[in-house]
Amino acid sequence: MQELKKKTKYLRALKAAFPYTIPIFAGFWFLGLTYGIYMNVSGFSFWYPMLMSLTIFAGSVEFVAVNMLLGSFHPIQVLVMTLMINARHLFYGISMLDKYKGTGWKKIYLIFGLCDESFSINYTADIPEDVDKGWFMFFVTLLNHFYWFFGATLGGIFGFFIHFNTEGLDFVMTAMFVVIFMEQWFKDKKHTNALLGLGLSLLCLIVFGADNFMIPAMIAILVVLTLLKKPMEKEVK
Repeated sequence: MQELKKKTKYLRALKAAFPYTIPIFAGFWFLGLTYGIYMNVSGFSFWYPMLMSLTIFAGSVEFVAVNMLLGSFHPIQVLVMTLMINARHLFYGISMLDKYKGTGWKKIYLIFGLCDESFSINYTADIPEDVDKGWFMFFVTLLNHFYWFFGATLGGIFGFFIHFNTEGLDFVMTAMFVVIFMEQWFKDKKHTNALLGLGLSLLCLIVFGADNFMIPAMIAILVVLTLLKKPMEKEVK
């Protein structure tokens, strides 16, 4: 009886999580496929994209890693480059501190598998009351990880035979984030946070340029929202 309840809990969480990840599947499958093909034409066996997508699970870093593997190995350069590319995850982690409380051993995998898309879903999703939030976030992360792994492995295996233009398919991710933003906009009665985020991001874009604005924008948003936390909480009350 106890075992049946556990299975029911897992299935309920999986069924609740899966619909949220469908848009991610569309983007990750094509991007992962592109990455696998890229690795293949660069001279690497399918084992490389398969193992890298499984253990690294950071799309931007994996693409950059192709040139790193082909060139001279500089450990410090690799470390700095990786930190620069994925520095935004520091802010994701801070935002998820409360969300990950009470998740037990699952927290280890949730931290490892924290990507832009999993963060967006797990942070904003309205999890049903009868669904365990820890298992919901776990399955969201696991499914997204699998989509990327599946696409990258498939691209690595069939890279020789697949010839089509994948240019522009990465816009699926952009469209998904726009939809998530709009959903949050309509859900919140006050839009102070959203407007501050947009304004500060635009300012940093103008000052630092399109290639370097993301980290300064996140720092600015974190600082401003921290300073305005108490006034905004009073305004809500």
